[in-house]
Amino acid sequence: MNKRYSLHHIHSADEFSFSPEEYSYFKYGDKSYAEKFAKELFNGFIAEHADLLNTEKEIVVLPSPYMAIPTASNFLCFFFKKHLDLYLFQKGMRSSIISKINRNHTYITDYGNLNFEDRKNLIANDTYYIDKDFLRGKLCIFIDDIKITGSHEYTVNRILNEYNVEADFMFLYYAELMNFDIDPKIENHFNYYAVKNVKHVAEVMGKASFEFNTRIVKYILGLDSSNFDYLTSKVKKEQTDLLLELAISNNYHLIKEYENNINTLTQTELYYGY
Repeated sequence: MNKRYSLHHIHSADEFSFSPEEYSYFKYGDKSYAEKFAKELFNGFIAEHADLLNTEKEIVVLPSPYMAIPTASNFLCFFFKKHLDLYLFQKGMRSSIISKINRNHTYITDYGNLNFEDRKNLIANDTYYIDKDFLRGKLCIFIDDIKITGSHEYTVNRILNEYNVEADFMFLYYAELMNFDIDPKIENHFNYYAVKNVKHVAEVMGKASFEFNTRIVKYILGLDSSNFDYLTSKVKKEQTDLLLELAISNNYHLIKEYENNINTLTQTELYYGY
């Protein structure tokens, strides 16, 4: 089995059945919207595909592939699992298991600016690992926030085929582009709808519901020195400490374009006596 479900369908470049503003905050680390979207996605999924969960197979949920820093879809996946597990509990069934597809590389290119072929070529240079023995015979639910060109699903299916994973697969999306006359760059229309500049990023980081994800870490590390200095002066030191830790964990210190800002974070650490 290999199926797909999306909650919102994008047919127009001007009218949407979800809030681009909320989506933008979600992409830049506001977990409150990840929780909101997950509940909506779960309710929509159950309304159409409850029969799929009437199974004796173990259920595994997986976000989009990442290395060490979770993507925004990871938080969507986490909250989706909470709703799923409550549903399974009420049915007297085993809870789901969370897993991931591991990736070994990263890139600085803004994914939302690319078409299908460019996206496919970009991620083709990456390497992935999935535990096929762990997934064998299970119902695997892959969760992502938005499907624009299908390159993510294409890549996951390629990985599943390469590893010869014998299981049932369900791809879930909060939103999906249905009108292919619309430029794929509409993804960045959503990404930057409410979070347009470093001031907006600082405001999001000031929220209690904020948590770092891959997008915002890359955004901060890619800032010019003046904007980087502005941002780090507006956020808590605990956040800049964690930013450095995350950057190193994802090997961003090996990326030339991020060197200056990571060095600045390192000097700050040394200044405070670490």
